[in-house]
Order: sequence, then C-alpha cells, then structure tokens
Amino acid sequence: MEKVLRMASEKGVVIFTKSSCCMCYAVKILFHELGVIPAVYEIDKDPEGKEMERAITRMGCTAPVPAVFIAGKLVGSTNEVMSLHLSGSLNPLLKPYIRSSALA
Repeated sequence: MEKVLRMASEKGVVIFTKSSCCMCYAVKILFHELGVIPAVYEIDKDPEGKEMERAITRMGCTAPVPAVFIAGKLVGSTNEVMSLHLSGSLNPLLKPYIRSSALA
C-alpha cells in the first residue's frame, strides 16, 4: 500500500491502469479532453502489480483499475469519476492541474 500511496502523491493527477483495460483508456481520454495530463501507471507491467491491485481495492476503490487519485486522494474508479464529471464536480478538483493552453 505504501508504494501506491507514494506514487499517488508524486503528481497532482495519477491514474493506475492496466494496458488492456478499455475503461482505463476512456478515463485517460476524458482527462486529456479536460486539459489534464495525468501520471499513468500500468500496474500490469509492474512486478508488484498484483500487490498494488490488492492495495487499491483495500483503499476502497470499487474496481482496482482505473484508480484515480487527485492531490494524493483516492477519487475512485470509472463510476465515481464519471459521476463527478456528469455532476460538474470533477472540473473544480482538476482545475489546478489543467494545462493553461486548454483554457483558451
């Protein structure tokens, strides 16, 4: 769990994914369209990936991937991210991390 928490706090927006996960891809595309370039860690390519997956689940993420962290805090998986986006609550969380060129 320490590795996940350390990695999640290294950048403003962090997504833990698996390279073959279509929902992970959808969340990454959403963030790029919103002007945010997240740090992306593909846990299926990490030797400690299985342990990381279990840690993310223990933290309360409904699905182990994608696991989205903003400002070091677990936001959740696809359902939570999309719910925040549809309600208009995601943009305020992401505002500090939006590229200035995306605002124009």
